[in-house]
Amino acid sequence: MRAWLLDDLTGIGSLRLAEVPDPIPQQGEVILRIRYASLNPADRYLAERQYPAKPSFPHVLGRDGVGTVEQMGPGVTGLRPGDRRAVLRSEVGVNRPGTFAERVAVPVDNLVEIPAGWSDPEAAGGVLVGLTAYQALTMWGALPPDSLVLVTGASGGVGVATVQLARAMGHKVIALSRSQDKSRRLLELGAVMTFDPGNPDWQRSAKAAIAPRRVDLAVDNIGGKLLPQVIDLLGDLGKVSVVGRLAGPVPEFNTATLFFRRIRLGGVAVGAWTSAESRAAWTELVRLMASTNARPLVDSVFSFEDLPQAFERLAQGPMGKVILDLGT
Repeated sequence: MRAWLLDDLTGIGSLRLAEVPDPIPQQGEVILRIRYASLNPADRYLAERQYPAKPSFPHVLGRDGVGTVEQMGPGVTGLRPGDRRAVLRSEVGVNRPGTFAERVAVPVDNLVEIPAGWSDPEAAGGVLVGLTAYQALTMWGALPPDSLVLVTGASGGVGVATVQLARAMGHKVIALSRSQDKSRRLLELGAVMTFDPGNPDWQRSAKAAIAPRRVDLAVDNIGGKLLPQVIDLLGDLGKVSVVGRLAGPVPEFNTATLFFRRIRLGGVAVGAWTSAESRAAWTELVRLMASTNARPLVDSVFSFEDLPQAFERLAQGPMGKVILDLGT
C-alpha cells in the first residue's frame, strides 16, 4: 500500500510517499481502508518534536479518518467487511501508524459509526476537533445555561466545533477572528458576536458589548500575547481551557491577573481520556450537534498525493477542516 512516511522529527518537510507492506490486524483490531483523512495542527507539532510521542520510524501521521472495514483480527465481533467507520481518538497517528496511508490497523474500541446526515469528509474531520471542543467546554463542570463563552482562533477546526457545541449547549458565543469573511460565517454558525483581535480596541469593544457581564469561560486556541487579553475579559471565577499555542509562548505573563477574580487555567488533553470516556463524549457531542442540525465544517479537500500542499493550507488558517482524499 501507499503511505506518507515521516523519517524523523525535523518537520513535515521530511515526509515522503512510499510503498509499504499492508498492516496485519492483531487481537481486537481491524484493518480500515481509508477513504478520507483529516489534518490537525498536532500532526505538525509531532513532526517538529513539539508533541510528547515516541513513535517508531518511519512513522505515519494522521489521527482522523473514515474508511471501510477490510479485515478483522481475532476477538473482533459486531463488524463485517464493508462496514463504514470513523477513527475515534486513540494512539493511531501518535505512537502507532496513522491514517495518512491507504490502510491502517485500528483497535475496534476506537471505531465509531458515521453520524446520521454527515458526509464522509465531514466525519473524517469532525472527530478529534469535536472531542477537543467538548472537553474544553466541560472540563470545569457543567456551565449554567446562557453562559458567555469566548473562543479564540474560532475559524479553525477546534474553534468551529467549539462555537457549534457551545451554541447547542445554550451558551452565548463570542468568537475572535481576524477575517471579516470568517467572522460573518461564524455568526451563521452560532456566534452572537465577533471581534478582530488584531484591532487594538477589541477588548474595550467586547467589554462594552457584554456589559455589565464578563466572560465565564474562554477556550483559547492561540496563546501568545492574546492570552493575557483574554484573561482580562473574564469575570469572577472565570476559566480558561487552553487548547493550542498557535501564536507561541505567552510573553511577560503576570500571575497577579489570576488572583482577585480567582481565575482558573487548565490544559485540554483528549489523549488522557480512556476509550470509554472518548466514546461517551462522542455520543453526547453527536447528540448536541444533531439538536441544532450542525455538521463539521470542511474548508478544503486535497488529493492523497498533495499532502504537503494540504499542510500549507493548514498553516494559512483554514475555515474549518483540511481533508485528504485517498480515492480508495
